[in-house]
Amino acid sequence: MSTSSKEAEIPEQRRPQFGNRKLTDDDCVFQHNAWDNVEWNEEQQLLAQKNVSENSVITLNDDDLKKIHIQADENWNKFYGIHQNRFFKDRHWLFTEFPELAPHKVKDDPTIPQKVPSLSSHKEKRNGKELIEDSEGEHRIFEIGCGVGNTIFPILMYNSNPNLFVYGCDFSSTAIDILKDNPDYDETRCKAFVLDATREDWEPPFEEESLDIILLIFVLSSIPPDKQKHVTQQIFRYLKPGGLVLLRDYGRYDLAQLRFKKGRCLADNFYARGDGTMVYFFTQDEIRELFIESGFQEEQNIVDRRLQVNRGKQLMMYRVWIQGKYRKPMMDA
Repeated sequence: MSTSSKEAEIPEQRRPQFGNRKLTDDDCVFQHNAWDNVEWNEEQQLLAQKNVSENSVITLNDDDLKKIHIQADENWNKFYGIHQNRFFKDRHWLFTEFPELAPHKVKDDPTIPQKVPSLSSHKEKRNGKELIEDSEGEHRIFEIGCGVGNTIFPILMYNSNPNLFVYGCDFSSTAIDILKDNPDYDETRCKAFVLDATREDWEPPFEEESLDIILLIFVLSSIPPDKQKHVTQQIFRYLKPGGLVLLRDYGRYDLAQLRFKKGRCLADNFYARGDGTMVYFFTQDEIRELFIESGFQEEQNIVDRRLQVNRGKQLMMYRVWIQGKYRKPMMDA
């Protein structure tokens, strides 16, 4: 399914500006490393559809497909074992795209937004009365698929709420071990644990309806399509009424999908990488359906199309990401 028709139906939903670089002259494409909100022409769209159609032929037999799923935890452990020394990247984009993660002013850091909306400023009504949550009250953030802390540590660094506590879980025990070995891991402010989010029952270190924000950063795509709805239902279960889901993930026809060779497809738009880890590529409609059917209200669902440039090699790479914000409705008292 092409995303272009659906994007045209919701023109009012635009991504908050991550940057101000708009490509207006193709001759200038190699002047910068990246360009925002780059629209595809019809030829590019058709070529992407053709590539995906060709690499979506499933050639693996049932035994091979079963083996990939059974070895999923082992493959992720190997991945983090190999990449453990490359774990931390500057993710200032987190606070531009998701200002709810650091709603408090951070002194002496001009790169972090100083006045941003937060969950605490979100107004709801119960029995006709307006409710505003105390911004300095207990604030709990939970990241599913936290890896080795690429998101958790920036949040702990830039969010100045003294009552903040961050939880993180990952399928990979190796990732959690690496995270806990980091000198910035502070058990008074965060707790990391192993959890397979596709399991029927979770046993997390917090109660139901106790979380303010749940993060899904390039993690829902690693979950088999038939398990994704279960995960969104569990998220709904553990969020507070009024709580928020923030997600960013791979969109249909992203460069990563177009690069797959024949023989790696496990199901429609679901692939196994060379290292055995798995990835799905979403449309806006699929994300919307997952969360709306689980009881959430949609606040954002946008496509982030970015043109990344390798100026040295004169290469252009098109990235397609889906970004969303979904809120659990307030319950009547």
